[in-house]
Amino acid sequence: MKIGCPREIKNREYRVGLTPASASTYVRAGHEVFVETGAGLQAGFNDHEYVAAGAKILDSAGKIWETADMIVKVKEPLKPEYSLMRDSQIIFTYFHFAANEDLTNACLRSGATCVAYELVAESWGLPLLQPMSEVAGRMSVIMGSFYLGRPFGGSGLLPMGVPGVPPANVLVIGGGTVGTNAAKVASGIGARVTIVDIDHRRLAYLSEIMPSNCVPVFSDAMTVSHIIKDSDIVIGAVLLPGGAKAPKLVTREHLRSMRPGSVFVDVAIDQGGIGETSRPTTHDDPVYVEEGVVHYCVANMPGAYARTSTIALANATVGYGVQLASKGTTKACEENPALCRGLSVHRGKITLPVVAQTFKMEDEYMETLAALKL
Repeated sequence: MKIGCPREIKNREYRVGLTPASASTYVRAGHEVFVETGAGLQAGFNDHEYVAAGAKILDSAGKIWETADMIVKVKEPLKPEYSLMRDSQIIFTYFHFAANEDLTNACLRSGATCVAYELVAESWGLPLLQPMSEVAGRMSVIMGSFYLGRPFGGSGLLPMGVPGVPPANVLVIGGGTVGTNAAKVASGIGARVTIVDIDHRRLAYLSEIMPSNCVPVFSDAMTVSHIIKDSDIVIGAVLLPGGAKAPKLVTREHLRSMRPGSVFVDVAIDQGGIGETSRPTTHDDPVYVEEGVVHYCVANMPGAYARTSTIALANATVGYGVQLASKGTTKACEENPALCRGLSVHRGKITLPVVAQTFKMEDEYMETLAALKL
């Protein structure tokens, strides 16, 4: 199969879908790999490294999309790429369909098969989402601390404090991979951290691994309302299974109760965000202020740390990608239920129940499911 890796075009998206090492893995498995010239430069990989790994360099995104049977990316196709998708092509990347009806319709019209990284699910978790969740979780504290600085609209509170001055209060909403990594970093720099979740077993686990300045608490509406009033940094780290839109857990009323200049980092923005006031931002224009609270809602956070993120992502995706390329979509999904869970669109048909429900496509979904026998 011909594997194509175009340059990412999302604002300040410096990651790339393939490293030279993962390109070599595809080549050794018997596939041809085509990489757009300069696609890996921002992550620290030059064209010569890809050529040494056995890949071929093409000089435009159009040629990559035209040549490839399977596209390996990082972020969802954007509007300039909609017309490049084609019938029977496999697209393997992050999609977050439930938060983007235009993208969903474009993929359906294209006739392509779309396998979403964020939905590939093993019994133990989400292997292709986990590495980026680790990066985003750790990064959320860095960004929250930075924008707490007065020159950037924050309250001017140093998160770790100094002798004689107490540290900041950090509230992490969600105890999964993002939340756990955020809480580790926040507590590690000396902030006072509360992490909330609705899973008692997860809270028990967190109580065992977190230091004494991080307190796991059961999450409900009253508890969040009480804790958020005294929080200087709030990190939204909620992920619903199956690709559903994130619930709106942080309201305008919550924000009004917070100190002016507090910071809200909504890591869940790719799935719509957990804030009533959240809207996607970019690395060029990362923050805005609502109700006196600085909002950081960058939709491709890990792109800022492109080399680390690219290597981690490629390490996680390449094994699944080789299965898709070597066996084709249907056989790969039949043999590997984890990949089947990531199958979202197949040749003009919706194959993801949550997206079908979100956009009122239940009938089409049931027909597709019966036809695929998956």
